[in-house]
Amino acid sequence: MSVLLWLLIAVPLGTGAVLAAAGRSVNRPAPLLGVAAALATLGLAVTAAITRPEASAPLFTGMRAGLAVDGLSAVMVITVATVTLAVLLFSTGEFGRSENRGRFFGLMLLFAGAMLVTVTATTLPLLLMAWEVMGATSWALIGYWWQQPDRVRAADVAFLTTRTADLGLYLAAGAALAGSVGSLRLDALAQTASPWLHLVTAGVVAAALGKSAQLPFSFWLSKAMQGPSPVSALLHSATMVAAGAYLLLRLHPLLAATPWAGPLVAWTGALTALALGIVAIAQSDLKQLLAASTSAQIGFMVLAAGTGGVAGGLTQLVAHAATKSALFLAAGAWLTALGTKQLAALRGAARHYRLVGAAFAVGSLTLAGLPPLSLWAAKDEVLAAARAENTGLYAVGLAAAAVAAVYSVKALWYVTRPLPTDAEAGYDTEQHGSRRVPRAAPLPLWALTGLAAVLGVLALPGPAAWIKRLVGAPAEPSPTAWELGLSAGVTLAAAGLAWWYSSRPAPVPRAVGGWAKGWLGLERAANLLVAGPVLALARALAVFDDKVVDGAVRQTARASLAAAGLARRVDDGGIDSAVGAIASGARRLGRWARRPQTGLLHQYYAQAAVGFCVLILIVLLVR
Repeated sequence: MSVLLWLLIAVPLGTGAVLAAAGRSVNRPAPLLGVAAALATLGLAVTAAITRPEASAPLFTGMRAGLAVDGLSAVMVITVATVTLAVLLFSTGEFGRSENRGRFFGLMLLFAGAMLVTVTATTLPLLLMAWEVMGATSWALIGYWWQQPDRVRAADVAFLTTRTADLGLYLAAGAALAGSVGSLRLDALAQTASPWLHLVTAGVVAAALGKSAQLPFSFWLSKAMQGPSPVSALLHSATMVAAGAYLLLRLHPLLAATPWAGPLVAWTGALTALALGIVAIAQSDLKQLLAASTSAQIGFMVLAAGTGGVAGGLTQLVAHAATKSALFLAAGAWLTALGTKQLAALRGAARHYRLVGAAFAVGSLTLAGLPPLSLWAAKDEVLAAARAENTGLYAVGLAAAAVAAVYSVKALWYVTRPLPTDAEAGYDTEQHGSRRVPRAAPLPLWALTGLAAVLGVLALPGPAAWIKRLVGAPAEPSPTAWELGLSAGVTLAAAGLAWWYSSRPAPVPRAVGGWAKGWLGLERAANLLVAGPVLALARALAVFDDKVVDGAVRQTARASLAAAGLARRVDDGGIDSAVGAIASGARRLGRWARRPQTGLLHQYYAQAAVGFCVLILIVLLVR
């Protein structure tokens, strides 16, 4: 059975490496080969989820590379493989022959293969290797159009930010070795001796929060939007940002063994869900809105990991993966057709492109958490675990759920408005639109949308109990009837208010009468009490992001450059000078040694006689 597991990771990694190396020389067959590899990977993932194979191989002295498919990873390998297949199917119609399709499909398969290794790894060294490959390929995919400096800078910011957080895994590995966990197995990290246990936990938490774009690392995710839409769909759903949340769910015993870790992770997730949800409300770019909502929705998974809701967090992860990948693919289809992703310019897009519009509508309502769609049920599983841990966490999570309804309805409201009088108004603002949706788009888009709508069955009593047994958490709390009703009422009320506020009529001129003045006063008061604080908080978060978090990253980069300059000067002025001095001295000694070598025998005899005299003098003096 270990052969099956090695094949599961070898097929995407091997095919991806070949396609990426071949580049333009395989432009024509690259889409077919990429989709075939993704389809084979899905078949292997389903088989592995059923048979639960394990594999192990020597890696370093005293360390092994371990892989296994258990209850948690069985769900993840199917999720990753399914989303990868759907995104690559969509991508077959996204790139023309002028693009380097071999490199694109190769990097996408490498990216997905690294995620598969991440979710099946049972040892920290192998996890760390996959983590690094995922970061490197994400940098290459975000900067895929490397000829455009803005995209390259965005890829650099995303890579350097996540790379800085990834150093936590090295810290964790070193501390685990110092704490006598010789095998570095993930399930043994919780047994690390104190005080090394705290360093292991701190390193894992830092790496996971950075990868999942949680506060204070959330800013890199908006930069990642510079990549192609299929990259955003894969990166924001089942891979990359999901990896950090998965790692925290996987290592919940480690969080539970460290007193401060669970509350820290839970509050970080809850506050990220609320704060980034507010940031999403303030966005005017559809992809930026979806990016901020990704950090917010991942926050629910992080909240679940901190409170011990492993099954609820896994259900949230799977439902969000299907929902968000479908929404990003819809946004990508409109960007290709209309040349814009600005919300104001997308008015009427759902009416003009009805298949994409219907899928986007279902996805938006699912993202809003409206019953009976999947994220409503998954979110309540997470909130039930939060309420059992801390009432404050439950309140913040419920507020974040209401905010999610607002930003989801905002996006839906814009794209479903009546077509503007000038149908071309606002189009082609970012690129030239083709005025048609790629023929390959509807099938994967609707497959993911269908999954997004129905995956809520995993949170029903029967399937939920099965999921809890699957991940080994049978005692995990379930939401009560009043919790389900409260969350449904809150999200429905928030969605209704958001729709009403977006659809409100234009301000009435003052001359129409006193009732109009009263209405205008009421509207101004609503703006002052509701919209004003929300936008002010969003602006404050943006300033904090730009000045504090971005500033810290820039200062770290400057410090790294300064250290590199100092090392160069030490190398040139110290080490190189020392090597040069030694070489010069050796040359001088060589010249001195050659001087007595004349070839005349009588001089050699004279030199030998002098040498013997010197030795005799030394012996006499020593005696």
